[in-house]
Amino acid sequence: IAGANARKTAAEELGSIKATVPVGNEGKLYGSVGPAEIAELLTAAGVEVEKAEVRMPQGPIRQTGEYDIDLHLHAEVDAVVRVVVVAE
Repeated sequence: IAGANARKTAAEELGSIKATVPVGNEGKLYGSVGPAEIAELLTAAGVEVEKAEVRMPQGPIRQTGEYDIDLHLHAEVDAVVRVVVVAE
């Protein structure tokens, strides 16, 4: 649990992460931002997160904007990280 708590603290201290993606008309993304991309962004920012720990019950992100994403880091440890999706 200690490791999960440390990762929760680190994730929350980030405040937000930015995903820069190619977009078409009306802010719709080419493709989407899913758990794998969010895990990669967090890991690159210094918080080790596995794809399976990223919870996206609404499915992948398909439009620009700000989204609060749940991280399930341990049976008793959850965190929330803000993902800001911006046009490339």
